[in-house]
Amino acid sequence: MASGTLFLSSKLSPFPYSALATASYTARVEVTYDEEVIKPTLRLMNGSNIDEEEDIVHALGKAGGLAEDSAKAASFFALAKSLSKTTAVPEIMTTLDSLDDHLAWRTFLNGHDITTADWIVWGTVKASVRITGLLKNGKHVHLSRWSSYLESLESTQSALASLTAAKANKARSTKVAAGFALGLEGAKKGQVVTRFPPEPSGYLHIGHAKAAMLNQYFANMYEGKLIIRFDDTNPSKERSEFEVTILEDLALLEIKGDVVTHTSDYFDQLYELAVKLIQSGKAYTDDTEREKMQFERREGIASVHRNDNIEDNLKHFAEMKTGSDEGLRWCLRAKMSVDDPNKALRDPVIYRCNPLPHHRTGDKWKIYPTYDFACPVVDSLEGVTHALRTNEYRDRNPQYWWMTDALGLRKVNIWDFSRLNFIYTLLSKRKLHEFVNNGLVRGWNDPRFPTVRGIRRRGLTVEALRQFMLLQGPSQAIVSLEWDSIWALNKKAIDPIAPRHWAILENKKVPVTVKGGPSSPEVKTLPKHKKNPDVGEKKTIYTSTILIDQEDAVSFDDQEEITLMDWGNAFVRSKVVDASGRVMSIELDLHLEGDFKKTKKKITWLSQSTPEHPLTPVTLLDYDYLITKKKLEENDNLKDFITPVTEFREAALADANVKDLKKGDYLQFERRGYFILDGENKEDGRLEFIRIPDGKAAGLASKAGASTTEPDR
Repeated sequence: MASGTLFLSSKLSPFPYSALATASYTARVEVTYDEEVIKPTLRLMNGSNIDEEEDIVHALGKAGGLAEDSAKAASFFALAKSLSKTTAVPEIMTTLDSLDDHLAWRTFLNGHDITTADWIVWGTVKASVRITGLLKNGKHVHLSRWSSYLESLESTQSALASLTAAKANKARSTKVAAGFALGLEGAKKGQVVTRFPPEPSGYLHIGHAKAAMLNQYFANMYEGKLIIRFDDTNPSKERSEFEVTILEDLALLEIKGDVVTHTSDYFDQLYELAVKLIQSGKAYTDDTEREKMQFERREGIASVHRNDNIEDNLKHFAEMKTGSDEGLRWCLRAKMSVDDPNKALRDPVIYRCNPLPHHRTGDKWKIYPTYDFACPVVDSLEGVTHALRTNEYRDRNPQYWWMTDALGLRKVNIWDFSRLNFIYTLLSKRKLHEFVNNGLVRGWNDPRFPTVRGIRRRGLTVEALRQFMLLQGPSQAIVSLEWDSIWALNKKAIDPIAPRHWAILENKKVPVTVKGGPSSPEVKTLPKHKKNPDVGEKKTIYTSTILIDQEDAVSFDDQEEITLMDWGNAFVRSKVVDASGRVMSIELDLHLEGDFKKTKKKITWLSQSTPEHPLTPVTLLDYDYLITKKKLEENDNLKDFITPVTEFREAALADANVKDLKKGDYLQFERRGYFILDGENKEDGRLEFIRIPDGKAAGLASKAGASTTEPDR
C-alpha cells in the first residue's frame, strides 16, 4: 500500500537516483514523472511534502523497514553530500579509494543488508558522469562490484526503465515532435516527391542519415516518391566510387530511392537556363578577384561588372565554357542585390570554371553550376514537391525561390529542420579526414566514427536510429545532443532478440572446484533467451571444475551461499588468496536445494576448457570518444583535443555457442553488456566483439585518463 507519491522530472540534473532507487526498492510510494517539478518531491498521505533527496531517502527507508545504524548511516550520508560537490579528480579518487577499502570485506556499506546508506551513496555515484568514468579504470574492484550488484537488482532495473520511458515520453510529447502529425504544407497523397541529394565526395554520417530518413519518411507517409540525386557539380572532390559507397550506406539504413539521378544529367539544361538569365539581365559575368569579391559582398559594394551589357556577358560566359585561360578568369553571378541585409542575396556566384575532367561527363564541360543554382532548378525539373533542408540554409531560402521565379519554373515547397549534432562528435569531412589520414582510426567504417558505417558497426540498429530521428520532430533548435537517448532506444530494439552468452576475462579468471558436481562433463540444452524461445537453444556444459570472474570471487564471504546461474546454489567453503588479495582458487559445495531468491550474488561461470568441450577465445572491444571536448569551437585546434587512447581490448573466454554467430549478430554477454560480433581477427583467430553502449551514463562517460586493460590506439 503506497504511503505517498514521489514526484520526479526526467530533466533534473543531477538526477536524484538515490530517491528513485530507494522508492522502487521499498515499494512504499508511487513514482510519478512531472516535467514541471524543479526538485524531487515526496508528497505524503497527510498532504505534507519532503523535497530534499537525503530526507526523502531517510523517509522511504523508514517506511520500508530498512534497518540501519543511525550513527554510521549519517557518516555515509555526509560522504555522499561531500562527494556530490567535489570536482577535483584527486579528491574524488581519495573518496573512491576509501569506499573501495571499506567494501573489501563487506557486501554492503552498513551491516549485512541493504540500507539507505547504500542507496544514498550509489545514487551519488550514478548521477556523476565523472565518477562513473573514473570507475572504469578497474582500480576499485570492490566498489564496482557493490555498485553493479545494486544496479542489477530487479527493483533498480525497473526504476531505470521508468526513467528511460519518461525521457522518451517527454520527447514524444513536445510540441515540435507533434509537428510531424501536421505533415507537409500542401502535400497530397500520391503526389509528394522528396529528394536526398548527397555530394559523391565521401561517406554518409549520422547527420546525412537524418536527412535521408526524413525524406523517406514523408515519401512513404504520402505514398509518394523518393529521389536519390547525386549532386555531382564539383569534379575536384567527387569520384564515382563514392556513389557506390553512398548507395551502400543508404542500404545499411534500409533506404532505397524510387529513382537514382545526377545533377550532371541536367548540365545541358542548366547551361541553357544560365544563358536565359543573362539574356534577361538577371545574371552577369565577373572577373573580380576572390578576396575582393568577398569584401564587396560583405560591405555591400557593387562589382564593376554588375551593369555590363548583355552581349559582353554572353561572350564571357561562352569563353568560360571553353575553359580557356581567359575564360578561367570569369565566373557568373546572379543579379539579385548589392546590399540586401540577407547576405545570401548579394549577387551569389552560380557558375564557375573547373578544367578537371568530370567522373561522368569527362571533358565535355569546363564550367559547372554551384549548388545554390543547380539545386532549386533540378528540384523543379525533377518534379520535387517538397525540399527538406537543414535550417542552416534558411537564409538561402529566398535565394532558392529567386532562382525558380527568375526562370519561370514551378515553385518547390521548403521544409527545414535542425542539423543533428552530438557531444564529443565531429561531422566535418575535413576533420574526419585528418583522423583517417593520420592513422588515428582504421578507416571510414571505424566504430569510433559517426559515419553510417561506423555507427552500424558499433551496433546501432536502423530501427533505433529511425525512432530517434522521428522523436526529434521538426525541431529548429540547434543543440549538441547527448548519445544516451539513441543508445537507450537501441537497447530496447536488441534486448528481445539478443541471445545470452557468458564470458570470463582471461587475466581475471579464477578456477573453482565444485563438490557435488558431475565427475564427467554433462551437456544440457537451454534457451538462448529465457523470455524469447524463438531466439533458439544453446548447449551448456556442467563439470566439477569451473571458472568464475575475479571480481565475483573477491566478493564472496566465507560460508556464503551464492547462486551459479542456470545451475543452482552453492556454499563457499574455502578461498585461497595471495598476498596482494587476488583470489587464486575457490572450493564450492553444490546445494541445489537452496532457494536462489534468497541469495544476494548470482554469478556467471564457465566449465573449464577441455579437448572435448573447448571454450572460445574472444576479444572484447570498447571505445572512447575521439575528442575530449564536448563541442569544438571555430578557433579550437583539433590536435589539442584528441583523446590519446580510444580503443580498449580485453581477452576473454566465451562459451562455445558463440561460434554459431555470424558477423553483425547481436548478443548479450550476461552481466557485461550487449555486443555485436565484428568478425574473426586474421592474426590471432579470436572472435572480436564490440561493446554496444546501452544509454547508461557509465557506458557513455569519457574514459580519457582512465587506465584500461590493453589500450590500443
